[in-house]
Amino acid sequence: MRRARRNRQMNRKGVAATETAVILPIFVGIVLGCIEACTMIFLKQSLEIAAYEACRSTLVQKSTTYGVTAQAQKILSSRRIQKATVTIDPPNFQSQPYGTFIKVTVSAPCNANSSFAPWFYKGRVLAGEVEMMKEY
Repeated sequence: MRRARRNRQMNRKGVAATETAVILPIFVGIVLGCIEACTMIFLKQSLEIAAYEACRSTLVQKSTTYGVTAQAQKILSSRRIQKATVTIDPPNFQSQPYGTFIKVTVSAPCNANSSFAPWFYKGRVLAGEVEMMKEY
């Protein structure tokens, strides 16, 4: 009777090891995918915030392209976003008349801002856009 009980316990340990070996890679993949998705959501929100702050700075009189770009870069560097680009449309926003819409786009590649190997979002570029009307 003791031998039968001992044999059943030994068999269960083998089953548990096999189940762990099958499930663990799947579970780790799901966890890493969730972390990477959250990183990309953070990147998208950071780009939106940087575009908003940069666009707001275009509405100030005597603002320059350098000042607008610096405003966006300040937010991007505080959030550790790498290789981001800032685009202002129209480029000569200072000379545009009252009522002109100014659009600022901030974009960054997912590869440079990935937490893990860039195979989840390989080659993609995320962007944040904000458009505001010139009021002076």
